[in-house]
Amino acid sequence: MSPDPAPLELDIQRASTAAELPDDESFRHWAGLALSDRPGHELTIRLVDEEESQTLNREYRHKDYPTNVLSFPADLPPELNIPLLGDLVICAPVVAREAEEQEKPLQAHWAHMVIHGCLHLIGYDHMEDAQADEMESLERQLLAQLGIADPYLSESL
Repeated sequence: MSPDPAPLELDIQRASTAAELPDDESFRHWAGLALSDRPGHELTIRLVDEEESQTLNREYRHKDYPTNVLSFPADLPPELNIPLLGDLVICAPVVAREAEEQEKPLQAHWAHMVIHGCLHLIGYDHMEDAQADEMESLERQLLAQLGIADPYLSESL
């Protein structure tokens, strides 16, 4: 019998002043679900406020506004064989505002943002329609495992 694979290694950085943030176990559960085929890998989730999100979004995406989640995949040479996936930066106030505007439970929206960001870290994207369809389908499947409704149902596509 082979040993269980190493669990996902997750560093959670709480740089946000937001009062209502999920607990560490929730982040581990959501990221672990999205990355279940990558045991033993590492990532960081940094929870920020709007100023830091806007600065990073402006610097890396040339968009001058805070955004819900930014994904920074690790760009390491393969010969290093380091299991680092990268970093997610999630803006707590934006997530809270979107959940309210979209009339979604806050925890469900947090789960969606973590799963969405993790999928970006492993190469999924939504720049083209076919890519978006594939990524959104996987998000729906993963969220359904958590008992969370289709997050795209209420949005016009």
